[in-house]
Amino acid sequence: MPKRSERKLTKRVVDALSVEKNDAVFWDRELAGFGVRVYATGRKVYVVQSRGPWGPKRVTLGKHGEMSCDEARKTATGVIDRIKRGEEPEPKPPEAAPTVAGLAERFMRDHAETHCKPDTAVSYRSYIGNHILPGLGRKALTEVGRAEVSALHHGLRETPVAANAVLGLLSRMFKMAEAWSLVPAGNNPCRGLRRYRTRKRERFLTQDEFRRLGRALRDLETEGKAWLAAVAAIRLLALTGCRRGEILDLHWDDVDRTAGELRLKDAKAGPRMVPLTKPVLRVLEGVPRSPDDSWVISRGNGKDRPLSLSYYWEAVRERAGLHDVRIHDLRHSYASRALALGESLSAIGRLLGHRHVVSTARYAHLMRDAEKAAAARVGESIGVHVTNGRVE
Repeated sequence: MPKRSERKLTKRVVDALSVEKNDAVFWDRELAGFGVRVYATGRKVYVVQSRGPWGPKRVTLGKHGEMSCDEARKTATGVIDRIKRGEEPEPKPPEAAPTVAGLAERFMRDHAETHCKPDTAVSYRSYIGNHILPGLGRKALTEVGRAEVSALHHGLRETPVAANAVLGLLSRMFKMAEAWSLVPAGNNPCRGLRRYRTRKRERFLTQDEFRRLGRALRDLETEGKAWLAAVAAIRLLALTGCRRGEILDLHWDDVDRTAGELRLKDAKAGPRMVPLTKPVLRVLEGVPRSPDDSWVISRGNGKDRPLSLSYYWEAVRERAGLHDVRIHDLRHSYASRALALGESLSAIGRLLGHRHVVSTARYAHLMRDAEKAAAARVGESIGVHVTNGRVE
């Protein structure tokens, strides 16, 4: 332990201290372990030396002039106390409060990109970048309450589908924050907020629109204005009723020509088989394929498949004049055509890979339309004979 000096360290005392060579430590009379090291150059530094459970420790506090003597004494008191208790001489700075931006980054890295399908991860990243970060990104998680989330949701009221998607994503993020102990359990600010009412969009291509779609695909292909893999993907979507991700995730090993099936191992409702029809086979035979590329719809580098078809679909529907048709409407149109050809709802549900019958029930009204049309044809046929040739 350093010996106590006969002087109390004050600004005036420290200013007057000097040494001719080497350096020396001058200890305070009142606070044991508090001192100032004086160098021959005139530089003076406040120091602390004390003994704790793990032995003696010496700590430099700061330079005289940059730190006043009173500040140094006050700091030294705390340092000496922590050393004697066996703690670190200087307390760790408080960790920055986790923010929504930090949660979003971890959510994407540790959850979405690991456990979600690629299309879902792309959608999440878009909602986070376009809506969540601009509105809440800088806020600490503890600063985000129902009022802040409600304001964000209300600000997107003109696009209710997007508003509800953002709310749902933010809720998932806070559920993960609870799991990671970033916020206390039960503090999800999205809980109980009412989502906007939306109507299921039903858009089915007519026979003429299917012709226009086919003509647009052929023209863009012939003119060299479309990526051939994207054209093939759009044709496969129209011919199979598959989801976009199911076609983009398709590998050549999933094409079983012997069994006549496409094996969708990672479909939304679980693994399923899709019949490999002759039109589908013709499309697949026209897809460019390199020996080291396992993807059916590939970027061409042998490693990745496209993340999206939106850019290419825009060009196709512009050429076909289908301005209000989404690429997902090809799936609805497949179901509509199947109903028109007399297929049952249960058969269509199996073709579309629906896990629950309620998912297929949305097409029930189309079946009623088909039944009415069939009844009209049958009635006209019989009516010729039973109504004296007159059909009212």
